[in-house]
Amino acid sequence: MRIPAHSVCTAIRDDIVSGVFERGSRLTEEQLARRYGVSRVPVREALRTLESEGFVTTRRHAGACVAEPTEQEAADLLEVRMLLEPLGAARAAQRRTEAHLKVLRGLVRLGQERARRGQGEDLRSLGGWFHETLAQASGSPGLIALLTQLRHKIAWMYAVEQPAKPVDSWAEHGAIVDAVARGDVERARALTALHAERAASAHRLRRPERVRTSQHAVNTASVRN
Repeated sequence: MRIPAHSVCTAIRDDIVSGVFERGSRLTEEQLARRYGVSRVPVREALRTLESEGFVTTRRHAGACVAEPTEQEAADLLEVRMLLEPLGAARAAQRRTEAHLKVLRGLVRLGQERARRGQGEDLRSLGGWFHETLAQASGSPGLIALLTQLRHKIAWMYAVEQPAKPVDSWAEHGAIVDAVARGDVERARALTALHAERAASAHRLRRPERVRTSQHAVNTASVRN
C-alpha cells in the first residue's frame, strides 16, 4: 500500500506545529521516512508542499530545515487573517447550505454551554471547528485553503489566551451565524472583522523551545482500500 504524500505532509506539519521539530532543525528524508514508516518518495513530495506553505526551507549544504519565521512575518499572518476571515463570512452569507448552518448553530450551542461551565479546553477546539466550518461555507476552495494554512501557521507561532468573557465571545459567534443565515453579507463581514480583531489581541508569540520527540506513525486508516 502506497501512503499518499498528503497524509505524510499532514503528519510532518502537525509535528512542526506542536514543536516536535523545533525551528531551524534539519529534516532529512531518511529520518522522516523512518519516523512515519513510509518510503522516501511521499516524504520528498510532502517536503516540497511544506516548503511552498512556509513551514520548511531549503538551505545550501543542509537541505530541508524547519523554517524560522520572523516576528514581522508572524504579525503579517494575523493581519492577513483579519482581512480574509471577513471575506469568508461574506461569501458564506451568499453560498452557505442548510448543512453548514446546522453545523454552525450546533457549534454555537455547544460553545455557549461550555462557556457557561468554564470548560476552556473544549472551547478552544470548538472555536477551531467553528471557523473551519465558516470557511467551508464560503464555497471558495482557494479561500478555504488559504484560511486553513493560516490557522496552521498561527497555531505554530502563537499561543492564544482564553477570552476573559467566553460567553460574550460565543455570543459573537452566534451573531455571525445569524447574519450568515439571513444572507446579510455586510453584517456578516463587519461582525467577523470585529471578532477577528478582538481575537488577534489574545495572541502571544511562542518562544521556540525543544519538545521531546516521540514516535509518530502516519495514520493510514483513511487511505485503506
